Order: sequence, then structure tokens, then C-alpha cells
Amino acid sequence: MKLITSGFIVSCAILASCSTHYYKIHGQEVTLYLEKHQAKDVSLFCSMDDFQSKKVTKQNGVWEMTLPAHKAFKYFYRVDGEIFLPSCPLKEKDDFGAENCIFEPQK
Repeated sequence: MKLITSGFIVSCAILASCSTHYYKIHGQEVTLYLEKHQAKDVSLFCSMDDFQSKKVTKQNGVWEMTLPAHKAFKYFYRVDGEIFLPSCPLKEKDDFGAENCIFEPQK
């Protein structure tokens, strides 16, 4: 019983700290989704506008931002004041040694 309880507590702790990042394309737009439930403030920085900060809105517990999907762009998040790079399939090092996610439109 002790082993089951310990496993349950560890699983809950892992799930609580994890985040999920995904996107959906709708015509000429892409919506980025970030499931980071404990976050209080999320901003997106994107190469489309020279990495100007954009406030991300929370809808039904998920942070969302819709952008044009006609060309590739690089991006990262700031979550509660800290830079956050989600798990994303395409990444690239930036000029400062950090990484950015890359969105590639479907062809």
C-alpha cells in the first residue's frame, strides 16, 4: 500500500508541474495552446514583430494566442516573469545562446 501511495503522490507532483504545448491551424491562422494551469501571467514573443511582447489569454484553463499561419516564425513564452520554451518539434538557437521554437506552415 505504501508503494501505491508514494507512486500516486509522485505522479500528481509530476503532472502538476508539467505543461503541454500544441497548436491548431485554422485556414490562414494558427492558434498556439499552452497548458500551464498554475501560471498567472503568460506573454508570447514572436519573430513576426521583432519579438515584441504579446499578452496571451486564458480560455477554459488553457493559454491561447492566434497568429497568421502564412509564413514560418520563431517564438518563446515568458511565464510569470521567467522565460519558458515549451517542448516543440523544431528549435533553433538564437543570437544569445538560448533556443526558440519554430513554427513552419504546412505546404
